[in-house]
Amino acid sequence: MVRELGPRTIHVAHLVIDAGVDTEFVRERIRQGGGEEAIRAIEPDQLMNPTSIAESYWYLHNQARDAWTFELNLRPYKESW
Repeated sequence: MVRELGPRTIHVAHLVIDAGVDTEFVRERIRQGGGEEAIRAIEPDQLMNPTSIAESYWYLHNQARDAWTFELNLRPYKESW
């Protein structure tokens, strides 16, 4: 897509969101797998805030054309590597 759309000044980027996103759906899945104890065991910043992800997309949207990012990996600093 970059080769086709880039010359038309359309910014194409691939984002890797490598963590759970802190949504009700994800919290319900965690609850189903381990109950309320599993929910309480979630550490601060272990799940990604949807607003933080949106800010990363906004950052890409506002990049100058002479310094486009084509791939961006998003992970919380609590990554257990």
